[in-house]
Amino acid sequence: MKKINELFRAHYALISYLIFGGLTTLINIITFVIFQSYLGVNYQFANVIAWFVSVVFAFVTNKLWVFGSKNVNFSGFMREILSFFGFRILSLVIDQLIMTIGVSVLHLDAALVKLFDQVFIVLINYVFSKLFIFKKS
Repeated sequence: MKKINELFRAHYALISYLIFGGLTTLINIITFVIFQSYLGVNYQFANVIAWFVSVVFAFVTNKLWVFGSKNVNFSGFMREILSFFGFRILSLVIDQLIMTIGVSVLHLDAALVKLFDQVFIVLINYVFSKLFIFKKS
């Protein structure tokens, strides 16, 4: 039991990122499917809406629970939120590219492409968050 506790503490950020990253991905996919499949919104616009909803959720969970950022002053908070959204915009560009190739070029099902692309995006976002956004001072 002690060994499991040590492993959990040593890899807390990764484990919690996988949990909250999974929830973020679920929010992203559900939002996408609602807008694209049920409301008939163009898949690229539905993807941007899903991105925004999931990024807001991800920022809060990453800041508070995954990386345990203690920045409470205005300048530190602004640096985190601007870099978080900045890097997420970069991953949105990659996300849109994957969606466009999958749906418009390869004519695959949009929800299936979305599911595939989110695995890749979660990995990219973890690296961005760990190395650039919520890095320890």
